[in-house]
Amino acid sequence: MKIALIDSGLGLLPAAAAVRRLRPDAELVLSSDPDGVPWGPRTPEDITAHALATARAAAAHRPDALVIACNTASVHALTALRAELEPAIPVIGTVPAVKPAAAAGGAVAIWATPATTGSPYQRRLIADFAGTARVTEVPCPGLADAVQWADEDAVNRAIAAAAALTPDDVSAVVLGCTHYELVAERIRAAVQTAARPAGLPPVRLHGSAGAVAAQTLRRLDTDPAPSATPASALAVLLSGRPGTLPPAALAYAEGRLLAATAPAT
Repeated sequence: MKIALIDSGLGLLPAAAAVRRLRPDAELVLSSDPDGVPWGPRTPEDITAHALATARAAAAHRPDALVIACNTASVHALTALRAELEPAIPVIGTVPAVKPAAAAGGAVAIWATPATTGSPYQRRLIADFAGTARVTEVPCPGLADAVQWADEDAVNRAIAAAAALTPDDVSAVVLGCTHYELVAERIRAAVQTAARPAGLPPVRLHGSAGAVAAQTLRRLDTDPAPSATPASALAVLLSGRPGTLPPAALAYAEGRLLAATAPAT
């Protein structure tokens, strides 16, 4: 079984690591776009063009499924990717976990890129899935870029700025960009240590990587097998060129997990 994942950059690591944990025997193709990162500020047409190019490079490796491990690309390019690749290659998109966050009760904050915050797409998600939950949209300028380059100081500054915009009584934070899952515990700590009213339970974080990995296996009609013999196959494509995991990936546990199961070079 071979599963490909695409993103502009390191945002594909959380979903790839989640797939690796569920099916360590799966071969992985990680296709990113360092020449075009970030995708967020681009026009929808440009995002679609970059996502298609990145997906075509992955599709050349003949995967059994392709994951769009990027919220922005899922919004703008999912239809185009499915039109081109399906039914030969199932395409799985990524949606912020608004529904489970709201279903658990309490106030919810959605951390997302400035381009996504307040967008018609995100507002539709809130309208469709938030129910009666009080939802606050929190823009996180610079956070995805800081995570992409593993710039610790910039990550901390961006998280602190977003935490300051987050209501002190939120029960859950939805991570609306796949890059944010790489620093999830720092986000939790920043929100949790804010001036929260006494007696509130710990803040819950809701990412998408686990759900995306599970949905990928469902589309392939296969079950998790976490004890399966690990596969060493890991193909890395950088704007279509064969490469290796970038050094910044190793700053994160997900990147180190994938590197540990990659073949020696």
